[in-house]
Amino acid sequence: MSLKLPPPVVMLACALLMWAATGLPESRDSGWHWLSLLPFGAALAIMFTAVRQFRRYQTTVNPFTPDKSSRLVQDGVFRYSRNPMYLGMALLLAAWAWWLAQPCAVLGVALFVLWIQTFQINTEERALTALFGDEYHAYCRRTRRWL
Repeated sequence: MSLKLPPPVVMLACALLMWAATGLPESRDSGWHWLSLLPFGAALAIMFTAVRQFRRYQTTVNPFTPDKSSRLVQDGVFRYSRNPMYLGMALLLAAWAWWLAQPCAVLGVALFVLWIQTFQINTEERALTALFGDEYHAYCRRTRRWL
């Protein structure tokens, strides 16, 4: 089952829901909110590295056409996560939750992970299994889905 919503749109929808549910904090006296820049920077680095690797291997970055993958990328950030771009998006949402400074904002991160797992990753994994078979199964045994 897949719904064909671009993952960045799902991420932005979750971010808007988080903001709508919590609003922006009244005061920023503690200065701790600036630490949200750490997961934000890590997320951007992971995502850009993953896209660069896909382009280097000349395989598709489009999440709606995993069946057009020409290679199974297994090195670099893909050695640690089978889904570094989605991991990066989840980290962006975690940084946003930290910035919002409301514990309930973490539910937006959970919603994103659940949605992407159910409607995107499961579909991609079926397509990659069909394309790469045993090679993909071996990769799955070595590398975690998220981190």
